[in-house]
Amino acid sequence: MAKIGIYGGSFNPVHFGHVGLAQWVVEHTDLDEVWLMVSPNNPLKPAGLLAPEQERLAAVQQAIKDIPGLVASDFEFSLPRPSYTANTLRELQKAYPQHAFTLLIGEDNIAIFDRWKEYTFILENYRIFVYPRKGISPNQKSTIRNAKNIIFLASAPLFDISSTAIRHSQGRE
Repeated sequence: MAKIGIYGGSFNPVHFGHVGLAQWVVEHTDLDEVWLMVSPNNPLKPAGLLAPEQERLAAVQQAIKDIPGLVASDFEFSLPRPSYTANTLRELQKAYPQHAFTLLIGEDNIAIFDRWKEYTFILENYRIFVYPRKGISPNQKSTIRNAKNIIFLASAPLFDISSTAIRHSQGRE
């Protein structure tokens, strides 16, 4: 049974932090692959700032083309929208019953994880790898962080870059 990490995001745009983290996870955990799952939209973010999904997918494919263990995925493109992680994980398990899936999220997301649709389903059925994010203060840390399936990747590298900062520097935000 292959162990697959699901690293979902808008990747708007994809950058070396996304790629570097995904590569680090493949090299330093028990995961066989990390699928960078390009989300058509994030229900917790405004959609108006997104580049077209096919452009974002092509950029991810280009960014990871020579890196073993990294896969660009458009799996969510065919799912009902908005694309909720719980639904995506259910559909992935149906499509790939031979795989064990682990969700890969940032520490900023664990702070708001209880706002995710069906977050208890995810907690009860999937491992969650949480990578550190710069600027997360102790009062932002969720009580969910102590759940048994949550594994903090404390030694993962911090990348001082964000898609938001890139868009802002390009005058797109």
